[in-house]
Amino acid sequence: MLTWLAEYLSQFYSGFNVFQYLTMRGILSVLTALGISLLVGPVMIRKLSSYQIGQTVRDDGPQSHLSKSGTPTMGGALIIVAIVLSALLWGELENRYLWVCIVAIVGFGLVGLADDYIKLVRRDPKGLIARWKYLWQSVFGAGIAIYLFYSASPVETQLLVPFFKDIAPQLGILFIFLTYFVIVGTSNAVNLTDGLDGLAILPTVLVAGGLGIFAYLTGNQIFSEYLQIPYIKGVGELVVFCAAIVGAGLGFLWFNTYPAQVFMGDVGALGLGAALGTIAVLVRQELVLFIMGGVFVIETVSVMLQVGSYKLTGKRIFRMAPLHHHYELKGWPEPRVIVRFWIISLMLVLVGLATLKLR
Repeated sequence: MLTWLAEYLSQFYSGFNVFQYLTMRGILSVLTALGISLLVGPVMIRKLSSYQIGQTVRDDGPQSHLSKSGTPTMGGALIIVAIVLSALLWGELENRYLWVCIVAIVGFGLVGLADDYIKLVRRDPKGLIARWKYLWQSVFGAGIAIYLFYSASPVETQLLVPFFKDIAPQLGILFIFLTYFVIVGTSNAVNLTDGLDGLAILPTVLVAGGLGIFAYLTGNQIFSEYLQIPYIKGVGELVVFCAAIVGAGLGFLWFNTYPAQVFMGDVGALGLGAALGTIAVLVRQELVLFIMGGVFVIETVSVMLQVGSYKLTGKRIFRMAPLHHHYELKGWPEPRVIVRFWIISLMLVLVGLATLKLR
């Protein structure tokens, strides 16, 4: 939005041309989303507290979590608002990739908002019925997948395999199923990871930053040719969106770090996960997302293994799933679990970025 104003003003003063540069707009997007989060955060926390919209803690989990009961949640709504506002302010509004990401984060965020509302406001611990939750996730996920398939160029439906520059098979109709799986799967994976103070938000920030680098390189004809990755015109605009996630995420972490003053809730986790999955699809790095988001993958797999083992053998593999609760019950202090998962996430993002050259 502001790019239009800058373009108009540049005819009177050439200095406004600086706002046409993608890198500058990316920096401003980070700062804008960060500023919104830091300024609005305290007000939001007070409002949520006054409405008594607080977290309900299960009594069969780690005993240290009982003290978190009543902590304001649904703070993820602030993250989404900050991201969308920042993206609209500094992004090129005619860019379809930007709008696809906005639809993804808002659509899945609304599903999470409904779940949080039922659990926290209507005091129904079951939340949104599972089949309805999955149905609406599927509606948004499949809708995005179908739109992208029928609006894509041939290069946008290739599957890029990390570490192999000559392997890029055409997916055809399988593109729809892969896209659906990546978006819905990542959405739920981030939601499962969001169980400790700051555990999910910093890996989300790191992965968004990594995907932002991929977006910039994929949308730049010179860099994409040098790195031998497909060039996709216009996808570089996702740098602004990724930057907004980084800024909003860091701003939220200010209040969500241990001991948390607010939780993001399903509204934030589902929306952010869907946004990461959508970006990965648009920059053709679904498999790299699997690497960079390894913490989300491990947490999800731990739940699947736990449920499968219990149904088949009646025995549990972990003391509690997702995996972070297992380590808590082993006696690890919560901050130790969080920081070690952060370190692992940083390492995995660096491995994902290394695939650009190790091919």
